[in-house]
Amino acid sequence: MATLLHIDSSINGDRSVSRAVTQTFRQTWEEQHPEGTVVYRDLAADPLPHLTGEAYYAQFTAPEERSPEQQEAFRLREVLTAELESADAVVLGVPLYNYGVPSNIKVWLDHVIVMGRTATKDTPSTLAGKPVTVVTSRGGSYAPGTPMEGNDFAHPYLRWVLADRLGTDVTFVIPELTLAPTTPGMEALIEKAEASRVQAHEEARACAKSLAGQLAA
Repeated sequence: MATLLHIDSSINGDRSVSRAVTQTFRQTWEEQHPEGTVVYRDLAADPLPHLTGEAYYAQFTAPEERSPEQQEAFRLREVLTAELESADAVVLGVPLYNYGVPSNIKVWLDHVIVMGRTATKDTPSTLAGKPVTVVTSRGGSYAPGTPMEGNDFAHPYLRWVLADRLGTDVTFVIPELTLAPTTPGMEALIEKAEASRVQAHEEARACAKSLAGQLAA
């Protein structure tokens, strides 16, 4: 049975666009995998502790040689990394906050980037080829030709870490202008915001269905 790892990081609860789109992906996935498993983490409601020095440096010691303190410090990293490794597919909800990724998703990445295991140089990563769909919503537009072009540092960071460093197969779904319906001065952009939202849901459905077909093949 296929397993989906579903992670949300938005702090906006039911008002979150990224959460709505990851939910569309998940529902489509579940329709294709009615007997499958979904592992869910809400990093806003249940935040992870920041990575400690001991937990970080324990990765450079062989598991059988770690001290009891190192083993305890690394325990959460092992749980999160194994959870990611065992998933057949991953969907991440990562809104753009202050031009970068939310701090809670950065903490999660800090735990699952394990040198010599998920992040490697000379050998394949344990995550190599794993399909990851990232829903990265933006309050405004950072598209080419807009005044804010180049100021979204979440998208390039996530692409480099997930694809280039961890070796996963990443697809981005990007709903834009999510603040238009609630922000004075953005009224003229509401129609474009709605179109972007609808397109994001359509892309999420298509991506989930495509992955279901690939895993069934």
